[in-house]
Amino acid sequence: MTRNTKEIHFSVSASKIKPPFEVDPTMLFYSPQETVDAFSHPRVSVHHDWVANDWVPPDGFPRIALIIPCTKLKPYPTSREHRSINRALMADGWEPDGSGKPPLGLDGALDEGEDRRLLDVGTMFRRGVALDRIVISEPLGLVPYTHVYEFNGDPSPASGYDCPGLFESRGTSVSPWREDHTAVQTASGRWTWGPREREAYVTAHNTLVDLVHQTLHRVGPRYGGIVAWVSPGLTHRSFLMDERQRKLEGLPLRRKSTHGMLALRGVRDQGPGLLDILPTTAQMVGAQEKLAERLKREGRNYSRKAVQGVYARGDGHDTPLGLPELLTHLVAWINKQAAEV
Repeated sequence: MTRNTKEIHFSVSASKIKPPFEVDPTMLFYSPQETVDAFSHPRVSVHHDWVANDWVPPDGFPRIALIIPCTKLKPYPTSREHRSINRALMADGWEPDGSGKPPLGLDGALDEGEDRRLLDVGTMFRRGVALDRIVISEPLGLVPYTHVYEFNGDPSPASGYDCPGLFESRGTSVSPWREDHTAVQTASGRWTWGPREREAYVTAHNTLVDLVHQTLHRVGPRYGGIVAWVSPGLTHRSFLMDERQRKLEGLPLRRKSTHGMLALRGVRDQGPGLLDILPTTAQMVGAQEKLAERLKREGRNYSRKAVQGVYARGDGHDTPLGLPELLTHLVAWINKQAAEV
């Protein structure tokens, strides 16, 4: 088979970045090994140091924190998933404070008739309570929403990178051009990770877990509650969950590498009460039942297989996290927490 080269992926990565932002060709990380290398990249390491040691949410208001996933499209608010989440929050009365308006030209990412405030990355407020949105990202760790567009006076590193390197199930997260490449390509063209990929995955996973824990442990006392809204089965959820939760949801506990079995750890292993993780398994089951009812009302196929397919794709919202049937649970958690802070 033809040997892969990194350059052939550049145009796809560049297409994920919405103007006026541009892809940084030095911040393209296509495998676990390259994700580990990313931690030494100057823009990434500076961000890591800042978010772990210096970033603090402002004083003056009771606050809640909402952690949401990074997305393949950058900046994150341009994705359908984030727009759906932001739309649900705004419909419930949460309003961005106007301090994070999108740069000129980014409006082209909106569908016709969509509210421009969906792209506002400022802090959200409702009745004297602040809601801080924070993105969980590989390789950046945590990205406060207020810094999605700008960081230290320059375009944020969060708006110009591509890092699909930890998603083994896609069958493409490999770097055949590297000397430490051990993945195997099947006849179908998909790749299966080898021991070096699995070892690097554990290193990247646990490094990001430690970084996220360090940040949340430090800023956690400023919040009346922290909730993560993360998809089932994906790496973001694995970063946050403890061993018990990973067992319940069938997420890996360890990976086989060149040095034997290596354990995965999560933020809640180190800080059991640090944050809540939604949606729960029960909420996901209930959301599929409600989705079937909606598809029936809309005259669409609502067979079990059809519902599962629509659910997995988020009905056009990229992941299930953007489905209204699930977002009611997130909004309910935020409302309950806001009433108690």
